[in-house]
Amino acid sequence: MLAAESVLLRRDQTVYVDRGSEPGGGTGPALRRLEAELLGRGHVVSAQLHEVLASLDSEELAAAHIRTVGLVDDLLGSDRTHTPLFRRFPRTVPRDTEALYVDRVFAYLLQQPDHPCVLCGEARTVLPVSPCAHLVCRLCWDGSDYAGCPLCHRRIDADDPFLRPVRAVGAAKAAVPGPLRLLRLGTALAADATSAVDALLARRTPLSPQDRYDLVTLLPLTPAGRGLLPEDIPVRETKALVLGALVREAPPGLPLRDLLTERLTTATDVLRLLAVIGGGDAGLVTPSRFTNVPRSLRRDLLSVLDGLPTPFLVEDVLRHPTAWKQAAEVLHPFERHTRHPRAALAFAVLRDTPVDPGTAFGAALLGTAAGYPDAVRATGTRIRPATWSGRLEQALAEGDAGRASALAGERPGELVRRLDVLLRLHTGDVLVPELASALRRGLPKVGPGPLLSALGALRVRTEDRAGERRVFFPRGDVTRALSVPERRPALPTSLVSDVVTSLEGELLRRFAAGEPYELSVLDAGLADLVVPFTERTAAKALVTVGRGSTQALPEGGVLRLFLHWTEPQGNRTDLDLSVAFFDAGWKFTGLCDYTNLVHGRDAAVHSGDLTSAPAPLGATEYVDLDLERLARRGDVYAVPLVFSFNNIPFEELPDAFAGFMALPAHGPRDASYDPRTVRQRFDLAGDSKVCLPMIVDLGRRRALWTDIHLPATGGFQSVRSHGGDDLAMVAADLWQQFTSGGRVTLWDLSVWRAAALSSQVAVVSREAEPALLRYRRRPDETAAAFAVRVSSLKDAEERHEHVDPDAAAAGLAAGRRIFLATVHGDVQPPGATGTAYRLFPGTGEAPRTLTRVTAGDLLADLA
Repeated sequence: MLAAESVLLRRDQTVYVDRGSEPGGGTGPALRRLEAELLGRGHVVSAQLHEVLASLDSEELAAAHIRTVGLVDDLLGSDRTHTPLFRRFPRTVPRDTEALYVDRVFAYLLQQPDHPCVLCGEARTVLPVSPCAHLVCRLCWDGSDYAGCPLCHRRIDADDPFLRPVRAVGAAKAAVPGPLRLLRLGTALAADATSAVDALLARRTPLSPQDRYDLVTLLPLTPAGRGLLPEDIPVRETKALVLGALVREAPPGLPLRDLLTERLTTATDVLRLLAVIGGGDAGLVTPSRFTNVPRSLRRDLLSVLDGLPTPFLVEDVLRHPTAWKQAAEVLHPFERHTRHPRAALAFAVLRDTPVDPGTAFGAALLGTAAGYPDAVRATGTRIRPATWSGRLEQALAEGDAGRASALAGERPGELVRRLDVLLRLHTGDVLVPELASALRRGLPKVGPGPLLSALGALRVRTEDRAGERRVFFPRGDVTRALSVPERRPALPTSLVSDVVTSLEGELLRRFAAGEPYELSVLDAGLADLVVPFTERTAAKALVTVGRGSTQALPEGGVLRLFLHWTEPQGNRTDLDLSVAFFDAGWKFTGLCDYTNLVHGRDAAVHSGDLTSAPAPLGATEYVDLDLERLARRGDVYAVPLVFSFNNIPFEELPDAFAGFMALPAHGPRDASYDPRTVRQRFDLAGDSKVCLPMIVDLGRRRALWTDIHLPATGGFQSVRSHGGDDLAMVAADLWQQFTSGGRVTLWDLSVWRAAALSSQVAVVSREAEPALLRYRRRPDETAAAFAVRVSSLKDAEERHEHVDPDAAAAGLAAGRRIFLATVHGDVQPPGATGTAYRLFPGTGEAPRTLTRVTAGDLLADLA
């Protein structure tokens, strides 16, 4: 139950407390202490939650205090012990890293027991430290500053005499004020869990790891966990997760066979379910271990396969040949081939099984194959596939735009994915009739993800990008980037315009099916937020930002990067936090890591390299980036990296996360982990050893969220081993890819939704002079033309400058049914109803009368 409460706290900022019996309540010291602790973590309680807390007796309030603060600490990562190698960081970090390294090596190689110190010559000051037993001089190495062995940097036992209390270095300057998160009273845990699960099941894009965890955690509390599933679960990976949970723990009376027959509509659905039952990946990206299943379930699954259309069954099986060959060892499809002849036929094609017509088995297979000439063909003693994809590839290879378009039109999803290839086959400036017809028929059947991906990619295809590079993101358990030179010629403007118009028209048509709004209030800053893509590999994060989004850095002169991890028992693990710096032309200018603790004149300072992280304390590393000093010395880009130095994948660590804080530039700073300053926290996971979470534009104080993983180089992880030029190429390619306009943004999505569902739109603009722009749809204006006008931020009916645009928008929307989409939760229209999206919490929160949605929920409305 506590796990479910933690999920809903993160998703909805709700806290579940039963009303007490104290008459009248009050605001005693105990309640004030709870509020103060929450405020110190960037959270405030709502009036309703305050009222319920005040009604608790002392024991109930103490229990609520422990539970609530514990949940918030877990959310922010402040429940861990954060002690870097140099405990008085950043003041005492050695400025000469090479001299420090020489001293360490000299002492490590030459120091002997009962001998004077080889560095200072003093006797009786050299003693071993635990557990590494290295000989350390108490005069040369300050035990009040080190948290690890000065020679090997492994953690030292907390009771080792070398460690001394930290001497005060002056109070740290007050934290930079951050956005406050409003904690609301949750009234019904099961009902809130059901709402969250229903939204996840309706999602039209694959769930992120965070959302998958939330779904599995909340599912037992909901009707879906009892088998009462919604009519449609559009994402097949999500469906497999739910069905797998029901198969593992079937509720009493659940007709499992009927449920599987109804819900498993493709062969790949069956394979996904088998992977989930074995604890594997529903996305079938990583190899799964298929475990034995009960005979009754095996027969049910073979019946499902046998009931599918044979051409689709054969083609589906061939999409994942290795996985299906392993699954066949569990399903035994030839055991009762007469009961499931079409399933046996598909596996015979897959395994290239020799067929002897003189045997009962061979004759039965050949007889079944003869009935499906559009799916298979018999050649000698083998049965070969005859697939749709083969015919399409042949048409593309022959350059036949008409035939290829007609074939692609039979599979609308494939049609949209192949649009660029199909347009390159055109020899004129007009769409071939087959493609125009296929788009008219097929677009209404395409999922929102492929639609938006195709639209974003095509919008920039009229530009000549010869000499630039293309970036791909191959499927995997983590997101990696692959770049190649751009060799495609630019497409004719007329062709691209026709297709883009069709795609945008389909999006507007879908949005128009929703319930209208009286007014839409949009934040122009949404143009910096990319519509989420490849969410299934997105990092679990405090703030879910779409990969490729750019955001202004938080207020504060110092950006503190942090890394915390705990190693598996008996397996020493050394993670390293490093930052590489580049100039405007992506020329390497320096680094801040364990080989160079200070970059410039304290422009970047590393807290020291801890090389082990035993439980329960783990290990922490910081890097402080003084943004002004870095910009003055000519550093334009900063590229943070997290390495697993000794090749332990992140997925094997019991706890590993990183993020950044905002700190003041002037005045003393200490090494404490202040949850008030945390702006982003994300988990390190997956079969990866190098993570590149973001790229920081130091001059413009903006960060590009990349969330990608790089290949390890030679088993030795460091910035130097990757090479400045190689890392510069990766970072430059990612920067160009994500800032080129080739991705649909949340601004695009919000404008289309607003234009389709409301005749009035108010835009909060903060460019140069803050302003509120008001648009009204004109009598002869189509929704598409209205969307173009709003998106341009020009030709508004009214433009209000020299006002607080957030307050003005809130006043305009008060008491109306609205669609509200903002970056920060700063627009608070009293009495408004409707739908609200915001990425970050702001000075306050929109009223509960507005339904909060995520970016994924906005995509789901494009169903």
